[in-house]
Amino acid sequence: MTLSFGRHYLAIPGPSVMPDRVLRAMHRAGPNIYEGALVEMMPTLTDDLKAIARTRHNVAIYISNGHGAWEAALSNVLAPGDTVLSLCTGRFGHGWTEMAEALGVQVQIDDFGMRAPVDPDRVESALQADPDHRIRAVLLTHVDTSTSIKNDVAAVRAAMDAAGHPALLMVDCIASMGCDRFEMDAWGVDVAITASQKGLMVPPGVAFVFFSDKAARVRAEITRVSRYWDWTDRANPDLFYQYFGGTAPTHHLYGVREALDMIAEEGGMEAVWARHALLARAIWAAFDCWSDRGPVELNVANPAHRSCAVTSVHIGAPHGTALRRWTEEKLGVTLGIGLGMQSEDDPNADGFFRLGHMGHVNAPMVMGALSSIQAGMTALKIPHGAGALEVAAQLIAEA
Repeated sequence: MTLSFGRHYLAIPGPSVMPDRVLRAMHRAGPNIYEGALVEMMPTLTDDLKAIARTRHNVAIYISNGHGAWEAALSNVLAPGDTVLSLCTGRFGHGWTEMAEALGVQVQIDDFGMRAPVDPDRVESALQADPDHRIRAVLLTHVDTSTSIKNDVAAVRAAMDAAGHPALLMVDCIASMGCDRFEMDAWGVDVAITASQKGLMVPPGVAFVFFSDKAARVRAEITRVSRYWDWTDRANPDLFYQYFGGTAPTHHLYGVREALDMIAEEGGMEAVWARHALLARAIWAAFDCWSDRGPVELNVANPAHRSCAVTSVHIGAPHGTALRRWTEEKLGVTLGIGLGMQSEDDPNADGFFRLGHMGHVNAPMVMGALSSIQAGMTALKIPHGAGALEVAAQLIAEA
């Protein structure tokens, strides 16, 4: 018997659940792209995007996914032969590294493994060992979607300042922006990137690169930047089409506008961050109970290093894959794969799964996902501790 009929719940860490309001805003006839409402809404849309990133500086919009944002950010401040320091805590840190290498950039990798955050002392030491300032930028993933590790951006900036190094701090916020607290200006970030399909609750297809005045000055020194990736006109357009390097992603813009309105109606970023933090604590409490008996183990041991947007779980092969398939086929709940978590003992990452809790998510959705996971473990006879749902419910009740 299957109980999967009804609305399916996509509980993966992006694309996230898209609100009906966003989908309705996008469901309309094509607009005039030369004058009128769509053109007129752009200044407030870019201002509100900057508020999400907590910056007063610049934003460029691209018709792309997060990988496009990676390339756009790199292309504007680096030339072939330049060197960057890449701080990796999971698959997506390495993905940005690979993008840089493909552009001819020399990459010095510091890999902190799959379960621990970046160590600022190691960053400071690496930069002190570069007295000639060959390193032009430090690449950091705020939250790696594969491992669910959240890195301390402000501490990395402090390490860079302590080393007296002028490199740009470039941060991938694709998984975190709109979910985990991020303060671009206050934390001294020079370039931050994100995309529409996670905390911003919009279908994949548009990406955003925020950049400081310092990064803009570096761009001015680069002799050649791809016409499409160049952020100069996108951030300061004279004509509407320059925002996008051509035809606008019209319906995505309506979706972004609606999502930004929803964030404002909730009370702004402080309220959104508080909601994500509370729901994450309820999820972690449930997993802590399950881990009392059986193989369930959160990938990140220290709660301070966990993302409020995604939780990566080790449950042992083949339980991860078996549980995902059971919840999807029997209940209509899709959990995330163990992306990037392969090992010699588990070459297909069958022992991992991920639970996304980002963007348009509330307490009933979280409790439903947790109940589905518990039902799956019970059905599959995976040992687990008792009381998880009660503990999660109590945390939510006390909010």
